Amino acid sequence: MATEREKMLRGELYNAMDPELVAARRQTRELLRAFNAEPDEARRSELLARIMGRVGENVIVEPPFFCDYGSNITLGDNVFLNYNCVVLDVTPVTIGNGVLIGPAVQIYAATHPLDVEMRRTGLEMGAPIEIGDEVWIGGGALILPGVTIGARTVIGAGSVVTRDIPEGVFAAGNPCRVIRALE
Repeated sequence: MATEREKMLRGELYNAMDPELVAARRQTRELLRAFNAEPDEARRSELLARIMGRVGENVIVEPPFFCDYGSNITLGDNVFLNYNCVVLDVTPVTIGNGVLIGPAVQIYAATHPLDVEMRRTGLEMGAPIEIGDEVWIGGGALILPGVTIGARTVIGAGSVVTRDIPEGVFAAGNPCRVIRALE
């Protein structure tokens, strides 16, 4: 029988109030409090390495930063997350190399059932998110569950990304759509 954590990571319905998951979120919140209050960059980098599943080389995450677990987030090399980003990482969130993420970007791998009766059970689910290499996501964008953003793509500020975006394009809007190919 699968644990609630195993079901969560597979994107199945799971109970977020499972004691193991509650404890993991509590531990992450404590580390995030320290990270967000730490003035020393070297110490923040140490804390970030304890929070995240993987942190590549030359990564900068400006505080404040918020996430559910952190352990389900993979950051490639040369990644920059600007102030006030939120990542709800109930399933894997993979951020490639050379990615720039603007302020107040929100990345939501978590979701809830559409059916009201199922929502009343309190069960949740998620879908993995993948952001390819050399992507730039403008400030205030929302990336929704199950989305893949292709390499070298630019997402316009304030966009709501509800479906996959191919590589090498500029996409923007609500819902986000391809505006043009990039050279």
